Amino acid sequence: MPQGGVTAFPPSFIVNQLLDLMAQQRRDVIPKCSVHTNQELLFCETCDIVFCSVCVDCGSHSGRGASEHTVIPFAIAIKRMSEILLFKAHLCIKNLNAAYEAVSDELRQLELSVDKTLDSVNRSFQDVMAVVDRRRHECLQWVRKIREEKKNILKEQLDLIQAEKDKVQGECDGLQYQVEVRNITKKISDLNEKLDTTSTLSEPRENSFLKYEYKHNDALREIAKAIANFGHISVSTTFPALSTAKIFPTTAHLRSSVRITTVDYHGNPRISGGDPIVVDLRTEKGDVVETKIKDNEDGTYDILYLPQKSGKLKLCVSIFSRPIKDSPFSIEVSEHINPVAKFGSRGSGLDHFCQPVRVCINADDVIYVLDTGNSRIKVLSAEGQVLKVLGSAGVENQSATGMAMTPDGNIAVINWRTKLVSILSTEGEVLKQFTNPGFQEPIDITVNSKGEFIISDAGAGKIFIFDTSGNLLTTFGSHGDKDGQFKLISAIAVGKNDEILVADHRIQVFSKDGKFSRRLIDSGKGQFGGICIDGGGHILATKTEKGRSYVQILSGGGKPLYILDSSDDKLKRPSGLGVMSDYRLVIADLGNDCIKKFRYK
Repeated sequence: MPQGGVTAFPPSFIVNQLLDLMAQQRRDVIPKCSVHTNQELLFCETCDIVFCSVCVDCGSHSGRGASEHTVIPFAIAIKRMSEILLFKAHLCIKNLNAAYEAVSDELRQLELSVDKTLDSVNRSFQDVMAVVDRRRHECLQWVRKIREEKKNILKEQLDLIQAEKDKVQGECDGLQYQVEVRNITKKISDLNEKLDTTSTLSEPRENSFLKYEYKHNDALREIAKAIANFGHISVSTTFPALSTAKIFPTTAHLRSSVRITTVDYHGNPRISGGDPIVVDLRTEKGDVVETKIKDNEDGTYDILYLPQKSGKLKLCVSIFSRPIKDSPFSIEVSEHINPVAKFGSRGSGLDHFCQPVRVCINADDVIYVLDTGNSRIKVLSAEGQVLKVLGSAGVENQSATGMAMTPDGNIAVINWRTKLVSILSTEGEVLKQFTNPGFQEPIDITVNSKGEFIISDAGAGKIFIFDTSGNLLTTFGSHGDKDGQFKLISAIAVGKNDEILVADHRIQVFSKDGKFSRRLIDSGKGQFGGICIDGGGHILATKTEKGRSYVQILSGGGKPLYILDSSDDKLKRPSGLGVMSDYRLVIADLGNDCIKKFRYK
């Protein structure tokens, strides 16, 4: 230490400068209370108030309860707020720059659109002028053609006159030297005849009249009207950012849709269409899913697509190259196909079923259900309403197991207990019945395009074919597992070119004469219950295996496409099935004593 103590140390200019700088910053940054100038201001983030410890009662900010408040120096609060302010300002500037660029880009696009539209207008009116010019050319050609026709006629007449004139002139030449009276007299007689002929040549055989008219009908007025209505400039007030999409439940293999609803800048629904909607739909792997846009012309649009498998799809929708609200969307595609309607339950009442085994559907989508347990046929509308009940002729003894529609609109039924084939009218009247001594356990029936009856017999392991009068034409098949043999026949149907499809634990195809053609599907498991062919040639068959029941969808060539599993309303021993004109599938759910209706395309 120097003799004078600490004060005797030589001054440190660097330290003094730092102290002065800190003091200056402290004065600039730390605000003081305007009343108590020695007190620094504090800020409570919880209460959002500014105070000092002297002039404001801050009991709640010290001692008990202080833990519920966050008190910081006001200088720090200002610094934080300044940072937040700068951050928010930066975000606002960024958004405004983006908005400026977006609007500027839209202005550029507007100019491009105007140029393109002007070119379209010019081209369209060039087409109109080309049509007018073509018609003008046709009229000019018409005039020229008429002129040539008239001219040729008049020239022919002139040539004829000149020929007659030359002839007369030739005959008159030398008459002054003629002294024979008889010759002169004959010449005079000939000239008298010529006078009669030449008088007819003095009248022109064609006239010079030719006049163009364009006010003889309403064509000019119609042209003016058409020109006034020719061309239209489409504009739109759609605001993409407020337009929405409604995604409907989506299932693999079924036609699906998304409804786009457009609104204007004020949120008012648009009532006209024409917007240039662009859709991009892709799988998780990025594969494009084909879509079709349907303009409903009321401000809404339907995006139609057909997902081929379950999983997630990504949907991007834009209008004027700008995304709509919440785009892109995620669409969950389910693999489960569930019924859209269900009719009936177990019982004997009008709205009940007991062991429904077969379904037939006519050309008007009227549904006929063979309600075996109640010995009747119930007739339903496409919506499932009971129209009438037929029975019990032909379906007596609770033993009718097969039913088919004939080409003339009647109903063919096979009864395994009575072994009778009954042809019923749509009012239930028995039109004809026949049987065959070879029947053992006839269980199903179908009818081909000729009206011939084809009956499967599980007991005999055979297929019987009868003509329209019930006379046996042929039989084929036997018991066994080989091609052309049957283990336990469960259903039969007629396909393309009257091919016969027979189902047991597999599906086999035979020619219309009963010759084995091919085997479509043979998993070696389970048992088919019913089979039918839709208008597109697809083969649909119900199947039960190990407690699991479903509908197998096959292509016309027999390739398995997918299954209908009815996951949320399980099928139990599904039997007969039929297809409506709109590709709705109706299934007789034997185990649940009801009828279920599905979409399968």
